[in-house]
Amino acid sequence: MNYKKYKKFETVKLKDRTWPDNEIVKAPIWCSVDLRDGNQALITPMKIEEKVEMFQLLVDLGFKEIEVGFPSSSQIEYDFLRLLIEENLIPDDVTVQVLTQAREHLIRKTFEALKGLDKAIVHVYNSTSILQRDVVFNKDKDEIKQIAIDGVQLVKDLSKEFEGKVILEYSPESFTGTEVDYAMEVCEAVMDTWGASKDNKVIINLPSTVEMDTPNVYADQIEWMCKNFKDRERVIVSLHPHNDRGCGVATTELGLLAGADRVEGTLFGNGERTGNVDVITLALNMYTHGIDPELELSQMNHIKAIYEKDTKMEVPPRHPYAGQLVFTAFSGSHQDAINKGMHAYHERGQEIWEVPYLPIDPADLNRQYEPIVRINSQSGKGGVAFVMDTVFGYQLPKALQADFAKAIQNISETEGEVSPERIYDTFKKEYIDNETPYKFIKQRLIDISDEGEYERRAEVTIEDRGVMKTLIGYGNGPIDAVKNAFNSQEDFLYTELINYSEHALTAGSSAKAAAYIQLRPKGSAVCEYGVGVHPDITTATIKAMISAMNRIHKYMKKEGSFTTYYID
Repeated sequence: MNYKKYKKFETVKLKDRTWPDNEIVKAPIWCSVDLRDGNQALITPMKIEEKVEMFQLLVDLGFKEIEVGFPSSSQIEYDFLRLLIEENLIPDDVTVQVLTQAREHLIRKTFEALKGLDKAIVHVYNSTSILQRDVVFNKDKDEIKQIAIDGVQLVKDLSKEFEGKVILEYSPESFTGTEVDYAMEVCEAVMDTWGASKDNKVIINLPSTVEMDTPNVYADQIEWMCKNFKDRERVIVSLHPHNDRGCGVATTELGLLAGADRVEGTLFGNGERTGNVDVITLALNMYTHGIDPELELSQMNHIKAIYEKDTKMEVPPRHPYAGQLVFTAFSGSHQDAINKGMHAYHERGQEIWEVPYLPIDPADLNRQYEPIVRINSQSGKGGVAFVMDTVFGYQLPKALQADFAKAIQNISETEGEVSPERIYDTFKKEYIDNETPYKFIKQRLIDISDEGEYERRAEVTIEDRGVMKTLIGYGNGPIDAVKNAFNSQEDFLYTELINYSEHALTAGSSAKAAAYIQLRPKGSAVCEYGVGVHPDITTATIKAMISAMNRIHKYMKKEGSFTTYYID
C-alpha cells in the first residue's frame, strides 16, 4: 500500500489549549439532521409519510431544533415542509431548520417554502476549504467570502418581508479543511452582514464535513475559533461532525470540551458516507455520567423500530446502547462478574448503578435482562446461573451452578448457542423431573414434640421401582425426620445432608418454593444436588432430597458399581 500518496492537513497549532482540563456538565443544544443529511444519504430516500413519522419521533424524543430538509432542492422536500406547516404539525416549542446553498434562486425558493411559520432557522452554507476553492470553484479567498456575504445579505433582506422570526445559521462547509484564520474571516464577515449581537445571535456551524484528523485536532480548531471571535456572546458555536475516520463521537465530545454550544447529528449515525455523529450515543454517554441528556431515549426498541422502518437501514448489532448484542456477554468470566454485580446491586439497594461490563442499566432503555447473558461454549457457571435467576427465578447454589453448567457446556459444544428455554428444559430434566428409581407420592409431618426426644415424625410415601412404600422417620425438624425416614431402610444408601437452601419462586397466592438439597452417601466422595419445586416448602424439600438420591443412583450405576462409591 502506497501510504506516501497521502499527507496530513496542516491545521492550527494551539499551544495554550484548555479543553483537556474541561468536563461536559450539561447537554448541548441538540439539532437533528435526520430528515436532511440522514435522508439524502439513503439508497431510497424517505417518502413524505415516512418523513412525517420520523419528524414525529424526533419531536417525541425531545429535539427542539430539527432540520427538515433542503426545500429548494426537490419537490418532495418542498412539499414535506409545506405539509408540516399547513397541517400544523410543528409544536410551538420546536424550531424547524432548512438548508440552502448561498445561491440567490435557492434562497428565494427556501423562503417560499417557509411561508406561514412564526420562526425558522435558515441554514446557509458555502464551501471554504483549500481543496474546494481550488478544484471545485476555482475562486480565491475574497471571492469565496463574497459568496457567503451575498447569500447572508439576501437572507437578511428576505427576512424583513417574512412574517415570522428568522434565525441565521452559517456553515463554512468543509471547515476542517479550511485555514482557521480564514474560516474566522468569513464567519465574522457573515455576522457583521447579519448584524449579529448578544440579542440577535448567529449560529456558526463548524462542520467536520469530512473527518480529516484526530479528534484532538478538531478540538483545537474549535477552541481557537471560540477564543478568537470578536464577540463570543453573539455566536452560538455549533458542531456538525461526520464519521469518516470512525471518531465522530470522540470528535464531538472533545469539541464540546473546547467550548461548543450546539450539536447537529442523527439517530444511530445515519448520514453521508460513514454517517453523521450519532446523537443517541452522545446523549447516553452523558446520561451514564449522571448528566440529563434532555432527550427521551427510554424506549430504545421503539426508536429502533421506527428508524429501521422509515430509513430501511439496520442498526448494527454492536451499535452502542441500541445494538442487539451490546448488553450481551458470552465469556464465562464476564457472565460471572455480571451475575455477581447484579446480585450485589439489588441486595445492597444501591442508588448508583455499578455492575461490571454494563455501563448502563438496560432497563433504563426498556431493554430486557434476558439477552444480557447468552450461553455458548465460552460461557461458564456464572452465565448459566444468571439465566436461571433472571429469566426463571432459580437462585442456584454455587456447587449446583458448577454441576449444571457442565451439562449446558456439553450441549453448547455440539449445538452452539443454547437458548434460555433449552437451559430450563435441561434443568427440569436433570433435577426436577428426575423420578427414577424413586418417585415422590405424598408426605405427612406430625408434631411429636411432647412425646419424646424428637420433634417431628415424617411419613413419606414413594414409588420405588414401581412398588409403593411408606417410609417413617423421626427427627428434630422436617428435613432431619425425612432424611432419617430414608436412612431407616436397609435397601437405601445411607446419605448425609451436605447443603440445603430454599427460596420463593413466585409471589402471590399460587406461589411456589424451590428447595436445593445436596446429599452424599456415607463413606463416599460422591455428592449430588437435587431440586424440588412445590407450593409447600416441606414437600419441595422432600422432592429435592429424592431428586438428589436419584442422581446419586444414576451416577453410581453409570460408573458400574455401587460398592465402588459406598462403604457401609
